[in-house]
Amino acid sequence: MAKPFPWKAAISAGIVAGLVFMLLEMALVGTIGGQSPWGPPRMIAAIAMGDGVLPPPATFDLGIVMVAMIVHFALSMILGVIFGWAISRRPMTLTVAIIAGIILGLAVYVLGFYILTPIFPWFAMARGGISIFAHAVFGLTLGLAYYAMASRQPSAGAVE
Repeated sequence: MAKPFPWKAAISAGIVAGLVFMLLEMALVGTIGGQSPWGPPRMIAAIAMGDGVLPPPATFDLGIVMVAMIVHFALSMILGVIFGWAISRRPMTLTVAIIAGIILGLAVYVLGFYILTPIFPWFAMARGGISIFAHAVFGLTLGLAYYAMASRQPSAGAVE
């Protein structure tokens, strides 16, 4: 009998990776990028609220940030589950988790910043090194967190 899927590890890893991504993206955009750190949350909130929330001005707005966090962390948890399901179908090692996570992070970048730009055109303006790096770090964090959490659960590595 197959062991159950480690849902808690997958969802938790998505949350951890989402938090690291958001903090990193905002910090890099605000420093290296020379733009407002509130730009990325506004771009994410615009997925649900429409492009009327986009800058200028890219200032703090509690309602917009709350919507951004709901959208962002929902997507992060979904990606955590997708990642966990995909990686648990084979024997998992730390190296596999890291490489698979980075690949997923970069795939999410390509999806969001190229494939879905006809639907969300504002993401095209954020293409570049900062976004690529932040997405790779998202994937790296997802792989590390999932590996650490799933390997502690008796159900690690198996799907019902």
